Amino acid sequence: MTHPYTYIDPNARIAPNVKIDPFTVIHGDVQIGEGTWIGSNVTIMDGTRIGRNCRVFPGAVLGAIPQDLKFSGEKTIVQIGDNTTIREFVTINRGTEDRGKTKVGNNCLIMAYSHIAHDCVIGNNCIMSNSVQVAGHVTMGDFAVVGGVSAVHQFVNIGQHTFIAGGSLVSKDVPPYIKAVRNPLSYGGVNSVGLKRRGFPLEQINGILDVYRTIYNKGLNTSQALEYIEEELPATDERDEIVTFIRESGRGIIKRYVKGAMDED
Repeated sequence: MTHPYTYIDPNARIAPNVKIDPFTVIHGDVQIGEGTWIGSNVTIMDGTRIGRNCRVFPGAVLGAIPQDLKFSGEKTIVQIGDNTTIREFVTINRGTEDRGKTKVGNNCLIMAYSHIAHDCVIGNNCIMSNSVQVAGHVTMGDFAVVGGVSAVHQFVNIGQHTFIAGGSLVSKDVPPYIKAVRNPLSYGGVNSVGLKRRGFPLEQINGILDVYRTIYNKGLNTSQALEYIEEELPATDERDEIVTFIRESGRGIIKRYVKGAMDED
């Protein structure tokens, strides 16, 4: 199912039922899983691994070398999971020696003109709206949603089940289960709508709310809030995940919105 105007390097490993439209170029060190569709004018470069039942729309460029001056030609890859959709003119760069790969999980939707830089790890069921720009070494948990025309600073960690409003500048870590809104980007409450849609029971959501009320509403500093949470709130997987995320944050987490505040970065 390959158009005669498509170029496929004979060393590429492509499942027999992959459909490839005209004017696409596929380099040699490429693997594409069964049931995937590759649109017109797509460039798939060495080191790209695409799973099953994916859709890659016209103009996408996958597996280009990192836009990193430290990159010295080491063998690295882009790994894209099953059932993921990559829309028009998306660019996803290979990893560097730091992580060796850039990874996008299963069931993701990466909308038009988005960019995912080297060494990013994007979880399963994530959505990036149009023109989201993600710098290198970013980690994004499962079910994270990033609104259009947002920019994510390098080395930022975004927790699972988060919602980040469109047009955001994400320069701090975003803990799991919350909404991040306003400018500068700030805590906007628990992502209760998203959690309900994904089957979280009310009791579980309320437990997450209690944790974040302690962090953002009690007037405690971060260390005091985490100590209070561990001593006073019931132990749950979500509680422990949030505490661990914040303790391990390399850039610090987003803060509560304060009217008139200026971003200290």
